[in-house]
Amino acid sequence: MEDTLKILVVDDDEVDRIAVRCALTKAGIQMELSEVADGNNAFSILSTTAYDCVFLGYRLLDQDGLTLIQQLRSSEIKVPLVVLTDQEDQQTAAQLLKTGATDYLSKSRISPENLAQVLRSAIRVYRAEIQVALAKDQLRESHEQLIRKNQELERQQQQLQMQNFKLSEASVLKSHFLATMSHELRTPMNAIIGFSQILLRPKFGQLTHQQADMVERILNNGKHLLMLVNEVLDFSKLETGRLDLKAENFDVSKVINLAVNEMRSLADAKNLSLLVQIDLQNPLVFNDPVRVKQILINLLSNAIKFTESGEVCVEVKELPANRVTIIVRDTGIGIASKDFKRIFEAFRQVDQTLTRKYPGTGLGLAIIDSLVRMMGGKIFLESRLGVGSTFKIELPRQITLSPVGANVPLQVDGERVFGSTKNPHHSSYEARQASIGCHKFKL
Repeated sequence: MEDTLKILVVDDDEVDRIAVRCALTKAGIQMELSEVADGNNAFSILSTTAYDCVFLGYRLLDQDGLTLIQQLRSSEIKVPLVVLTDQEDQQTAAQLLKTGATDYLSKSRISPENLAQVLRSAIRVYRAEIQVALAKDQLRESHEQLIRKNQELERQQQQLQMQNFKLSEASVLKSHFLATMSHELRTPMNAIIGFSQILLRPKFGQLTHQQADMVERILNNGKHLLMLVNEVLDFSKLETGRLDLKAENFDVSKVINLAVNEMRSLADAKNLSLLVQIDLQNPLVFNDPVRVKQILINLLSNAIKFTESGEVCVEVKELPANRVTIIVRDTGIGIASKDFKRIFEAFRQVDQTLTRKYPGTGLGLAIIDSLVRMMGGKIFLESRLGVGSTFKIELPRQITLSPVGANVPLQVDGERVFGSTKNPHHSSYEARQASIGCHKFKL
């Protein structure tokens, strides 16, 4: 051992103390040796001075070594203790080790080799015990920290649950408020629209050109405002689960043509070509015709709103597995891929500023989202900035009525897909570029 060790020999027999000292010296131990003859002095010294090892005689004048060991351990005085016994006694040795001794050695076997070996072993064991004790302390401290963190997490979880409960209550109240206000607003709006239409009829008197223009503006703005009110009402019903599909057999091509005809004036006002292609062997479907028309109206309204020049195309085709697809393409401003998820959120628009160029409630796509899910369908979005957008809706030919939100939405890169599985024809994980071409088929 290179380090100088502080060693204490406790024995009432001077001859035994000399034997230990000589053996350690002959073994070449670098040491600072101290000697005491009784247990009281030993306890007093060990209480104030740190030693690397103690050689302790089993029998002392004032007490036996076992009692001293118990006294030292109960006082939490930690030091390697090697007990020197008068004879080989396994029972005594076991009791010593159980009480707190590090090792033991019979005095008859004291030799430089044995003593040096026992010394090194006792120090290694002691250091290992210290490391174990330190590790236990660290584990205990970590465990206590984990307990405190768990308690804090539980407290935060309770707070979050309370906040979620309050938010849920607020959301319900908000939905009820929106539904109530929408109902209240629809009555005067219907009156405004109705009286505007009456004023424009010739049998109620001719209006001047200026008067007719003003009434038409009242009528158009009233219709627009009623559309916004209806969007809020539909969304509130969807949120509270009070919107039901009223399914029936109908000709989907007729519904498509009706929707396109209603939107044609808006397209003509912006000099946009509004094109349609219907390729269905069997146009009959079992669905809610009002809601299917609403989906298409919202898609066409968005396409026309965000397209300054070019065309808007509607395409309806058969799909395998008894499904149909409705596709709306435009040559508009397009949508950045980072905004694909956001545009389907309620009240969310890409431009959220009050001075935005394109007005609206931000509910159109959110309503389409919910309606398509109710119908068990899927939505696919393809778009490029400055090139245009394509919204593709796939619906079963015969829907199964289910509660709102029964289908969970899945977002895969450039596609917003609804349903349990992704269409195998859309396996690419990259957002595909919009195909702007459309067969020219005029209504």
